[in-house]
Amino acid sequence: MYTAAALAILVTMGLALVRALLGPGVYDRVLAVNMLGTKTTLLLAVVAFLYGWPDFLDLALAYALINFVGVLAVLEFFQNRARADEP
Repeated sequence: MYTAAALAILVTMGLALVRALLGPGVYDRVLAVNMLGTKTTLLLAVVAFLYGWPDFLDLALAYALINFVGVLAVLEFFQNRARADEP
């Protein structure tokens, strides 16, 4: 059952990657990359549970924090760039 969950997570990660590459706007692409990072965190947690490696949960939490801070930084960059482009 958990293997099926891991496969479903991989499928949704693939769909998020497609959205990140083909997204119509910058914010759609950033949202897709954020979703990809969240799914990666979830996949790490499922793998940790499947194999009985609790150390992977620490990696998943660290990756979630890096993903969160990275998305905020990218959004701040694009917001400041949009302000600079205004006359």
